Amino acid sequence: MALKQTADMLTLSPQEIDERYTYTGTDLGVTFTETTIRLRLWAPTAERVIVRLFRTLKARKVEEFEMRSSEQGTWVTEVDRIPYEGYFYTFQAMIGGAKVEAVDPYAKAVGTNGRRGALIDPSAINPDRWVMERPLFHSSQDAVIYELHVRDATSHPASGVKARGTFLGLTEAGTQTETGMPTGLDYLADLGVTHVQLLPIYDYATVNESNPGEESNYNWGYDPQNYFAPEGSYSSNPDDPSVRIRELKTLIQALHDRGIRVIMDVVFNHTFDAEKMPLGQFVPGYFYRQNADGTLSNGSFCGNDTASERAMMRKFIVDCTTYWAREYHLDGFRFDLMGVHDVETMNQVRSALDRVDPSILLIGEGWDMDTPLPLDEKANYHNATKMPRIAHFNNGIRDGIKGDVQEAEDRGYVGGAFERTSEVKRGIAGNVSSQGFADEPNQVVTYCEAHDDLTTWDKLAVTNPDDTEEMRKKRQMLATAIVLTSQGIPFLHAGQEFFRTKNGNRNTFNAGEAINRLDYERADENRGAVAYVKGLIALRRQYPMFRLENAALIKKHLRFLEEEEGVIAYELKRTYEGYIERQRVYHNATEEDITVTLPHGDFEALVEENVVKLHAPRLVEGRELTVPALSTTVIAERRPDYKKYAVAGGTAMAILGLLYAANKRRKNKK
Repeated sequence: MALKQTADMLTLSPQEIDERYTYTGTDLGVTFTETTIRLRLWAPTAERVIVRLFRTLKARKVEEFEMRSSEQGTWVTEVDRIPYEGYFYTFQAMIGGAKVEAVDPYAKAVGTNGRRGALIDPSAINPDRWVMERPLFHSSQDAVIYELHVRDATSHPASGVKARGTFLGLTEAGTQTETGMPTGLDYLADLGVTHVQLLPIYDYATVNESNPGEESNYNWGYDPQNYFAPEGSYSSNPDDPSVRIRELKTLIQALHDRGIRVIMDVVFNHTFDAEKMPLGQFVPGYFYRQNADGTLSNGSFCGNDTASERAMMRKFIVDCTTYWAREYHLDGFRFDLMGVHDVETMNQVRSALDRVDPSILLIGEGWDMDTPLPLDEKANYHNATKMPRIAHFNNGIRDGIKGDVQEAEDRGYVGGAFERTSEVKRGIAGNVSSQGFADEPNQVVTYCEAHDDLTTWDKLAVTNPDDTEEMRKKRQMLATAIVLTSQGIPFLHAGQEFFRTKNGNRNTFNAGEAINRLDYERADENRGAVAYVKGLIALRRQYPMFRLENAALIKKHLRFLEEEEGVIAYELKRTYEGYIERQRVYHNATEEDITVTLPHGDFEALVEENVVKLHAPRLVEGRELTVPALSTTVIAERRPDYKKYAVAGGTAMAILGLLYAANKRRKNKK
């Protein structure tokens, strides 16, 4: 009878499974009470499930406990907390007459290479000081995101880090190069970024955790295996599941202590192997999207697409992100190939994270992927307006700045292709125009470089091969300045500030440390460029007009100016607390200095000749301003609103305002 029932179950469509067996409880996986450990697995197609317990990671001797069928297709059992806490476990199911054994899809602690889960309570494994307080953060546009791979951050020999390439390595304070330049954690804090986006830190499949330091044993981590557990190759002891938990929490706390929030790069759009990964084992076919002919869809280009529109896959994604936000105090999530997912799932993730903390960022790659999902349901940038407060990477400004990433020789604005000026201007304005995809700037990630594709430095080597090294550096600094003075959420790829190169390799996901690691010697050689980016971040923080909160304010306060071809100029102007404030930005992508005419006013040069001068700005004399070739110039003015004074206090107040301005001019001339 049971076999017939299972056979019937295997013929159910995913929609029928959703209707009959959607589980709404919050205890999938392992939960703890003072005396017991409860294990629950969702496997509605199984006829029998047992949990197999192992005293050690490599033990062959096993104790088995029968699990009982429970509500909505789940199987459950309980064991005594003593003596089984700390044991390793797997689930074994009988499905269609065949045995299937795999790790718990909800395993929150795993052993080496993630082959067995562990009966460990992560909430009891914390560093000495583990506090929930997140660094202060007001608005998503206040963020400056810095994308970083854990191993890359400290693996360079010049980093001065002891535990190189690990979670703990990035917690070390006081590390520096031989010449005294800060590295690792100190480097990040000194740069002034608000968020560090870590490439995948969940347990992924392709790095052998038994030998994580091997040069060829390297991967970015876009090959998910166990979504709820940290990656072991970044820990000091992969064999001990508690170590990776504690050390990751230690890293997050260390970054929080420096005022830096942490974003986790998540890859729910596919798994490493649809047949061998836990999701595909216990409910065959359900978690993956199929083409009309029954084959696995492959919009991810990784062999499979997960089916986020199905109730239990959607629940899996929501449960996982909220777990990481609560248990590890994470401050944001970046969804890899978000366009594979559906709109409703992403909105449910946003809603669930809001219940944890509304300041948690949610960003993703909203590319239009070829996966069998109705066009109006795909979570891509064409449907961005349906997903409030979820930001999409803006490939328009990226390609506008440096050229199409799919065509190596295609030039962008900074490379001299001035026909792309409109794309860049649209991005500068937060992509909220009628030609843009966003309703609000908090739906846009502004960037020109990420871990994928050629770095800006390597791209410019192809598009502008006749440039001197100095010219190429200027083009790249111009590109970064455009990003950091644009509306939306700015995003930097680690090392972008010192001209990171990967020797022309556009896809270094497994290319090893030598090509991927952050080269602190290169950073040392380009201290001026690093200081420039640091200054631009400080400029953005000091002047709120560069991070306007909504589209209405952008349309009200940002005005593009007419200048010669190759020059993008715009003004940000507002009246605030009795003063008129305005900043003017000039991006000159031509190879010649240009002269612009200014309106009447007392302007100070905050940025010029690739130097930021916030603390000692230069007074701009006269009404003509020279903007050097291949550079950004930013000027600013703050003066009393004379009209307001005249209305409030008559002619006398207006005269006082004029005297104030004259006195300021005299002081500046001195």
